[in-house]
Amino acid sequence: MALIGGGPGAADLITVRGQRLLAQADVVVTDALAPRALLDEGLPGPAGGASGVGAEIIDASKRRGSHTMDQRDIDAVLVERALRGQRVVRLKGGDPYVLGRGGEEAAACRSSGVPVEVVPGVTSAVAVPAAAGIPVTHRGLSRGFTVVTAHADLGEVPRRRDHTLILLMGVTHLEASVGVLLETGHDPATPVAVIERGYHPDQRVTTTVLRCLPDVAARVGVSAPAVIVIGDVVTVSPAWADRVTAGSTAG
Repeated sequence: MALIGGGPGAADLITVRGQRLLAQADVVVTDALAPRALLDEGLPGPAGGASGVGAEIIDASKRRGSHTMDQRDIDAVLVERALRGQRVVRLKGGDPYVLGRGGEEAAACRSSGVPVEVVPGVTSAVAVPAAAGIPVTHRGLSRGFTVVTAHADLGEVPRRRDHTLILLMGVTHLEASVGVLLETGHDPATPVAVIERGYHPDQRVTTTVLRCLPDVAARVGVSAPAVIVIGDVVTVSPAWADRVTAGSTAG
């Protein structure tokens, strides 16, 4: 079984090894954030034409309030199909080991005697900010970063503006998350960027400051999938010039 990270959104950001294994698959069990264009159209091959995926596609998407399959069923499908002798690919968005339960799936396969090859992917936690012109570390602005989900205990993350905080899956709990950050001592004026649909044609970047984030997000209609970046590195982005604060469009 191959556990493949499909990258942050655009189909051509998958690794060469991931693309090759995907093209050889008998069965692809796909994630909600996996690059679906790879399954529908494939990528151009070295001799021209499409590299296409002729495998059976099993949709194992998980979205808030709507799970096509639960985790136990996903694990069971991976094991059962691999034990049949089929070439199974589990295709996930980003990197399979970054907040994606890939480690659990690999463990479930190995415990059933199924060998697993893990193919890393470009994680959205770093790549999507880069798509908005935001480096997660930058000399003089940030020497490190923390990646968490909005479900995590945000009270434990560093409170310095020179330490970048990256929130994944954070749109639904945005107001509560900002409340926790402010209550635990984060500077209300910390720059923030929300990057929606990173590396897709309709990518959108909204910048503001921490204290204004819930109101601004509601005003512009922020929706998932989105990556939220909090810290002084946001000021490097070209989008910072168009930042939105309470009742204004700059400042």
